[in-house]
Amino acid sequence: MTFGFSRRPRLETERLTLRLASHDDWRQWADLRADSAAFLTPWEPVWSETHLSRRNFSNRVYWGRRAEAQGTAVPFVLIRRADQRLLGAITLDNIRRGPAQTAMVGYWIGAPFARHGYMREALEAVVHYAFARLDLSRIEAACLPENAASRGVLEKCGFKFEGVFQSYLQINGRWRNHVIYSRLRNDRRGRTAIGPA
Repeated sequence: MTFGFSRRPRLETERLTLRLASHDDWRQWADLRADSAAFLTPWEPVWSETHLSRRNFSNRVYWGRRAEAQGTAVPFVLIRRADQRLLGAITLDNIRRGPAQTAMVGYWIGAPFARHGYMREALEAVVHYAFARLDLSRIEAACLPENAASRGVLEKCGFKFEGVFQSYLQINGRWRNHVIYSRLRNDRRGRTAIGPA
């Protein structure tokens, strides 16, 4: 994996380019989200009526640029280099400096591209970027207990189960418990017990 040296972060993996979203990505993003709605909505907050609109996406682009410049988040889109298709997104968010040196990671992938190893590839690149370039010490991730695919990606990427956060986020209109995973830069922990199913 290599890292670009442009002003904006850009990560290159075997098959993917991870970069900040641009306004030109809106149509691919909106079409993929719309086509994958049934696949995505069980795991996400309720979409607003304007969720797929160009204006909403433009606001996301502006937020991403500001957050990256301020050092509070790095929201990447996943672009497959072979055909320049947008496959999903992964965000390093809530970056906390000082004694914490930590961040949360969240991600989604379109239904046609799930279970092809793309998210694992992207997550490994973002973890490396967070530790090597951003000098973070800890990355956390949260998902619903029954989201076996997400838990599997995290565990394959070296994240370890830490516990359950009660009523952590509103997902699909209800407050839901989430299982919490973490990966440490210098992780000496053994394999952790598997959390609730």
